Amino acid sequence: MVHAYAADLYRFAYWKCRDRALAEDLVQETYARAWAAWRDLRDEKAAKQWLFTILHREHARLYERKQMQAEAQVSEQEMEHLMRVAEAQTQRNVELREAMWALPAPFREPLVLQVLGGFACEEIAQMLGLSEAAVMQRVSRARRALRKQLEPERDSMERRS
Repeated sequence: MVHAYAADLYRFAYWKCRDRALAEDLVQETYARAWAAWRDLRDEKAAKQWLFTILHREHARLYERKQMQAEAQVSEQEMEHLMRVAEAQTQRNVELREAMWALPAPFREPLVLQVLGGFACEEIAQMLGLSEAAVMQRVSRARRALRKQLEPERDSMERRS
């Protein structure tokens, strides 16, 4: 049976993939699968059709594997990108935390209460025993000081990216 259908299978495989080596591999894989499933063949007259079906499926599997490999590569690239973004974000968080600790306590405390605590200026004023205007002024000055500290670093980071 191998000799009877090998040429026809090779021509079909070559027509499908346009690559001699790949066509030979597909025919070999077809015969390997046919050998493993030989007991499942009920009618030997249908062997040619059966072999062509196996070859067709092997060709389809080849492209499924290539597609999965391409998706895996894309996924790896996406993962690398996400890791770089997370690393940059972590670095920015560290820089922000350091910049906030560098602020004088009278400016840092109202800013932290507003940003991290989610408190309104009125609530912060009550907690710290200040007027609302004083809280708003301190928060404003703290933000300005942070911007001043972080902008040169941000500009250099944007130039590197």
